[in-house]
Amino acid sequence: MNALQFGLDVPASAAPGSDPVREAAEAERLGFDFVSTSDHPCGTSPSFETWTMLAWIAAATTRIRLATRVLGVPYRPPAMVAKMAETFDRLSGGRLILGMGGGYSDEEFRAFGLPVPTPRDKIDGLEEAVAITRGLWSRPAFTFAGRLYHTEAADLEPKPDRRIPIWLGTFGPRALALTGRVADGWIPSYGLVPPDVIAGPRDRVLAAAEEAGRDPGAVALAYNIEVRIGAGTGDLTGTPEQVAEGLTACVKLGFTALNLKPTGPDRTEQVHRLAEEVLPAVRASA
Repeated sequence: MNALQFGLDVPASAAPGSDPVREAAEAERLGFDFVSTSDHPCGTSPSFETWTMLAWIAAATTRIRLATRVLGVPYRPPAMVAKMAETFDRLSGGRLILGMGGGYSDEEFRAFGLPVPTPRDKIDGLEEAVAITRGLWSRPAFTFAGRLYHTEAADLEPKPDRRIPIWLGTFGPRALALTGRVADGWIPSYGLVPPDVIAGPRDRVLAAAEEAGRDPGAVALAYNIEVRIGAGTGDLTGTPEQVAEGLTACVKLGFTALNLKPTGPDRTEQVHRLAEEVLPAVRASA
């Protein structure tokens, strides 16, 4: 069974006044277990590229883990991601959580001149990316002949000193089954798969793990949740007690990691109140 972990979303905003490195360092000081950021390279709002930003964060912190939530596989060749991930994990002292997904925004692919994958390609590409990544991390002269990606007698050195966890952000039946078969974690979003329907997808992941001969309890279940203490919008809002109650209910659904995305303009205050008033209550009741 995985110990309960709390993550904090660090926006990739590059707008004036934004300082993701400072925010991540403060999250570490406040006791969060990991920080995460999404992967949307195209858009009108100023933003940082995910890998580059997380590298700066890694250099400015010492303990907190760093998660990609989640890398769109079609943006980068999987073999290069495997190399980048090994380097990142080694230089950060073993703190990377490699989150990957099939790629959400077709508009971003078009805008950046990338091929737009079909729904089938997104899932097949994700499966091939995991196979290539794990293969390069563990085998010499690794050859993989996939429908979408391939390697030919490829050597990746050094190989990781540990099993770098791979979390997948997946939703459809085929993708959920893939997650259970090959991933170390599953990270859906509350807004897309709310608690009243999460049991079905969760059970698909765990059943697929068992069918593949894996221990379902070894698969981290991480919930990505928008939260706000006080009035406002979010998946969970209200008093600290109400937010803690909602998060505790998620833990009782089997989630072993909660990635929190504070909403509203007073982000710094929200982060401090979550760390000081909400997280201790959830830990005590979990």
